[in-house]
Amino acid sequence: MRYAILADIHGNLTALKAVLDDIAKQDKVDEIWCLGDVVGYGPEPSECISLMKKLNAVCVAGNHDIGAIGQIDLNYFNPTAAEALEWTAEKLSPLDVRYLEELPKTVEKGDFLLVHGSPSSPLFEYVISTGSAERNFNFFHTRYCLVGHTHIPLAFRQEGRAITSRALLPVAGVALGEERVIINPGAVGQPRDGDPRASYGIYDSEDGFFRLYRVDYNIRATQDKMVQAGLPLTLVMRLETGK
Repeated sequence: MRYAILADIHGNLTALKAVLDDIAKQDKVDEIWCLGDVVGYGPEPSECISLMKKLNAVCVAGNHDIGAIGQIDLNYFNPTAAEALEWTAEKLSPLDVRYLEELPKTVEKGDFLLVHGSPSSPLFEYVISTGSAERNFNFFHTRYCLVGHTHIPLAFRQEGRAITSRALLPVAGVALGEERVIINPGAVGQPRDGDPRASYGIYDSEDGFFRLYRVDYNIRATQDKMVQAGLPLTLVMRLETGK
């Protein structure tokens, strides 16, 4: 079985379509797993929700998904994110709201726990260091955990009592064996690792490898839509830097 793993789409339909086109070029994918934040920041939240529903993707809730439907006080977010969420909320249909309301905070799929933030704090915590990873290994019982939220592709491996980390690159996969691992596939819609290309992963249960993919997309098209929507210019500009 092969699973495509997406995170942090953030209303960027152009990036999402480019990723799906790239997935279609790979060997057959049996299921799509989404690690939350389908909406927020980007100019086409409803369209991204519709596409995820059409694909029957397995999806968990992200903090922006919950914020867009009023289940988190927007004061929790920085002013730019809050402004984008206010705009997003106005664009969601009742069916969009229902979809976001019904997203679970965590999902278990075989050896994997799917969560947006972290096992200990599914919506809010950033697993960005070996320290945060070490603590979170105590909060899930599956062998592997998939997280989003940071927008940075990383892997943390538990090797005995040591925790190691590595940045994920398309040129090398991550072997998933007996050791426990936390993996972040990076962001589809707003990468923050200095590479503006959309990021996603594929896990192949036959060979036991997770592989990262980076995809060029028409960043200018998304930026133009954001400007037309009146979304914050800081969000517009960061797409081209990937930071």
